[in-house]
Amino acid sequence: MEINGLTWGLTIALIVGLLAFDYFAHVRKAHTPTIREAAVWSAIYIGAALVFGLVFFAFGDTQHAVEYYTGYILEKALSVDNLFVFLVIMASFKVPRDYQQKVLLFGITFALISRTVFILLGAAIINAWSDVFYIFGIFLLLVAGSQLKGELAGDEAEDEADNIMVRLAKRFLPASENYDGDRLFSMVDGKKVMTPMLLVMVAIGATDILFAFDSIPAIFGVTQEAYIVFSATAFSLMGLRQLYFLIDGLLDRLVYLAYGLSAILGFIGVKLILHALHENNLPFINGGENVPVAEIPTTVSLLVLVGVLALTVVVSLYSPKGKALIALQNAEKFAHRYSKLPADAPAEERRRAEEKMDEWTERAENVDQKWKDELLDHKDTFSSIIRSAHEARLQDASTTDSRGVSRKIVAQDGPDV
Repeated sequence: MEINGLTWGLTIALIVGLLAFDYFAHVRKAHTPTIREAAVWSAIYIGAALVFGLVFFAFGDTQHAVEYYTGYILEKALSVDNLFVFLVIMASFKVPRDYQQKVLLFGITFALISRTVFILLGAAIINAWSDVFYIFGIFLLLVAGSQLKGELAGDEAEDEADNIMVRLAKRFLPASENYDGDRLFSMVDGKKVMTPMLLVMVAIGATDILFAFDSIPAIFGVTQEAYIVFSATAFSLMGLRQLYFLIDGLLDRLVYLAYGLSAILGFIGVKLILHALHENNLPFINGGENVPVAEIPTTVSLLVLVGVLALTVVVSLYSPKGKALIALQNAEKFAHRYSKLPADAPAEERRRAEEKMDEWTERAENVDQKWKDELLDHKDTFSSIIRSAHEARLQDASTTDSRGVSRKIVAQDGPDV
């Protein structure tokens, strides 16, 4: 498949069109997407990305097709990891739920612009100096090692997310204390001032630039064709907004995602160094001659990425730690849901809510203490929510406590965490 100016122009027009559609059809009117809406549009954007890759097959360009799909999966995985940080930044600025879509779309748009600049710079550097792959490879290995070290040391995602960008934005960009809808500026005492909405956009935009430093070298380890890098990156960002609302609440259940991403970045780093050795021009390595090493084929890279991600998800959800986290989260969720039932809620709805609350509270109490200590950040809040739900049941004359679960929990002032 010939990649020329027309190919670039049509692709850029398609991406801009998708962003414009996303804004006018979904984001312009502030609302919180339903699970159904988020799921449907996530599927549409993922489907569009997969169909785009079929174009290469249609033109008989199998190599670029495999490179595109590999790059897309890699960038999508890194983007999902970025959602953790977006989540914490928005929590730090207390962004109202209905306005989070606008912040996310801004973050996606800014990420696309900043990464496009990095892609063009990267392509220019590669064309001028192929040995830059040594630097890219070593950098990715360092990033992978740093991420793995932080995870083993128990560093929290919040430590990374509540970073210097957030602190600088709050310190040097004074703004009003309250949001004014989704406006970026507001009038306070007759003066035009920034709102927290603008601050959170600045923080996310600055963080996007930091993300690009490991994202772009990683995908250049898959392909050196700038058009493929751009297309895979752009489509991986499309639908990220919907994905945020679809998997919100599930993200932190991927307890071993950091390990999986470290393995992937390390693998790509090794791949880049092998490629650099194969194309070596440095005089102090093998006398400036190419080093006869085997390179890792793109198809192998694709299989490794898919395999590592699949293993990460399965281990996260079904490991003792993953199961413990699910039990603790569900205990809090169903207790909170029960406590919010209206007084005139149907008896059958109340009964189902009780059963769920009892089931998951019992599971939470049976979780090994080491997982409780590691996973519970706010034990008092967790305990009080569950306790208040059980108190509500004891005060409801229409319910019974035949198993004695509620009386036990209220008596001990919350679950044993």
